[in-house]
Amino acid sequence: MAHSLDRASGDGSVPTQARSGGLDGAAVQSARVDLAACFRMAARLGLQEGICNHFSAVVPGHDDLFLVNPHGLAFAEVTASSLLICDCHGAVVAGDGVPEATAFFIHARLHHKLPRARVAFHTHMPYATALSMTDGEPLIFAGQTALKFYGRVAVDNDYNGLALDQQEGDRIAASAGDADIVFMKHHGVTVLGSSIAEAWDDLYYLERACQVQVIAMSTGRPIVPIDPEVAEAARQQINVGNAESARLHLESGKRQLDADEPDYRH
Repeated sequence: MAHSLDRASGDGSVPTQARSGGLDGAAVQSARVDLAACFRMAARLGLQEGICNHFSAVVPGHDDLFLVNPHGLAFAEVTASSLLICDCHGAVVAGDGVPEATAFFIHARLHHKLPRARVAFHTHMPYATALSMTDGEPLIFAGQTALKFYGRVAVDNDYNGLALDQQEGDRIAASAGDADIVFMKHHGVTVLGSSIAEAWDDLYYLERACQVQVIAMSTGRPIVPIDPEVAEAARQQINVGNAESARLHLESGKRQLDADEPDYRH
């Protein structure tokens, strides 16, 4: 299922080490560690699929560059130093290896077309992906956890196969609109965030919301959505202090990793 990136623009090979200055500061290293932690925690929770899924984050201080996992590593193998830095034209400017092809075409275009998307997590995590395969809106706002995402979800209904060119990447980016959560029909889900911590928090709780919905659907009993006015009010309540809550969530995960698999920081 995974495809290595051989050509980024369709008319030239991917260059490497095109630029490396200013990419080893404290802010960049902190982003590397935080992103590596997200890979490891996602692996622990079974949110990855082999070597096919990908997380990215814009490099602090470099809006035209992004961190992404290299092709060939499982999430459980990712470390801070193994993450690549790529530009939006396909050059790997720091790190060994290349991104998986769909990782480049999805993430490069998301970051280029949607400057608000500082972070993009794309997975085929089981429950969210299961709901992407069903008729109608994937997420039913019937449980409190789901209300975190009320008014923040878009659905990309136009599955076109693998994202192996810039045009498909642009189409996926356009499908997001103003949403933070994109259910990609027949495919998976992409979470967009303004910080690594907030993207992680959304990814985690999205899968939990999808999990309980699938369980509820399996009972065969009707699911009762929450009144829209109450749902919106609850979303606003959840949003208060969300950035700090997300930061604490990520730090909690890092403490657990520090105790059991501290090599993620290397």
